[in-house]
Amino acid sequence: MPDTATKPRNIHGTALLIGQHGVLVTGPSGAGKTTLALALIDHCRTRGMFSRLVGDDQLFAAAHGGRLVCRAPASIAGLCEVHGIGPRSLAFEPAAVIDLVVRLVEPADMARLQDETTETIAGCRMPRIDVARQNVTAALPMLMARLSIQPFS
Repeated sequence: MPDTATKPRNIHGTALLIGQHGVLVTGPSGAGKTTLALALIDHCRTRGMFSRLVGDDQLFAAAHGGRLVCRAPASIAGLCEVHGIGPRSLAFEPAAVIDLVVRLVEPADMARLQDETTETIAGCRMPRIDVARQNVTAALPMLMARLSIQPFS
């Protein structure tokens, strides 16, 4: 059976695994992608859920069998850029199948109640939610509800 993988595309984003869910966080530089990813990882670990970084800042994204797979380039695998400090080592997974795209947007651009939205990345149509940039406090409950993480499970 032939492999249906596409050539990897370099994208700007942060990917992580939450339980069995791959999450891709996108947005402009300084929007809070890494901060949100670290907060999600911490939130889930304190509740006994598996959570781990896949890659921070730059990712290779490719379609494999119709699913979006992200991985970090070898040169930055296992590194996470902490704002104001610089890159730090962090446990990581080499790749993840992405189930949800989280797009960080300006608060004024965010709908109070969002319709089902999708985004196509590397030829894969992905469900997407928008969350306010640099606002972990507002983003965490949205993502916990969307991913059925405690207390929403």
